[in-house]
Amino acid sequence: MDHESWIADGTVLLDYADHIATLTLNRPESSNGMNIAMMRAIHEAVMRCHGDPRVRVVHLRGAGPNFCSGGDVREFASKGEALGDFLRTVTAYLQIAVGALIRLNAVVVSEVQGYAAGGGGLGLICASDIVVATKSARFMAGATRVGMAPDGGASVILPRLVGFRRAAEIVLTNRVVGAEEALAIGLINSVVPDEDLVRDARHLALKLASNAPRATAAAKRLLWSGIGLSVESCLPEEARTVAELSATADAREGLAAVLEKRAPVFTGD
Repeated sequence: MDHESWIADGTVLLDYADHIATLTLNRPESSNGMNIAMMRAIHEAVMRCHGDPRVRVVHLRGAGPNFCSGGDVREFASKGEALGDFLRTVTAYLQIAVGALIRLNAVVVSEVQGYAAGGGGLGLICASDIVVATKSARFMAGATRVGMAPDGGASVILPRLVGFRRAAEIVLTNRVVGAEEALAIGLINSVVPDEDLVRDARHLALKLASNAPRATAAAKRLLWSGIGLSVESCLPEEARTVAELSATADAREGLAAVLEKRAPVFTGD
């Protein structure tokens, strides 16, 4: 096995072996909550995969008990009234990474344990080609509960995956979707016992990496195009909406409520 460590430390790790690039979100102490450093690192890692023709599969995973809890609430809350300007940059990095994952010739296989929430968690899942999750995995949109809007491409892709009515309910109620339901509605591809996740995701990645690379890349491109996903054309409006809402008093209240573990009181300001 020809193993190379492309990014050995930091908020994202990237390793290569057997035509598979394993991209690991590496902030387990924060449930892989996305701060700006992590979003930059994800973009760098995805572009590294894009630039190496040996990569046939990108295996996306999160270190620790959770895949990704979404944005780093503490970092966002610390920006106060400057949050809107800050999130313009944050959202731009996330959307570039999402667009790059979709455009990769490589198949993106994600393994999910714990929570996949917010634009980071749910957005990355939506942008993946195949998703394997544990029985205990949980999915949540999460944005409107803190006075914001869905990002990471989820506002565009989620309705195509699960249907408009179901997507509207998931986004607007912010309820938690369990793994079995996620499988039933088409959000993920398979559910495995918790102890089998790493093994099964790796086996799937190896199987996909053994396929004809040009045919696989072409099939992926046709699948994304064939269901009418003009994702990238919709991302600027999604980003504008996220930045606009994050500049509101309700967004600051929503973040504070999460940190203080209380119900938010929204005023419409």
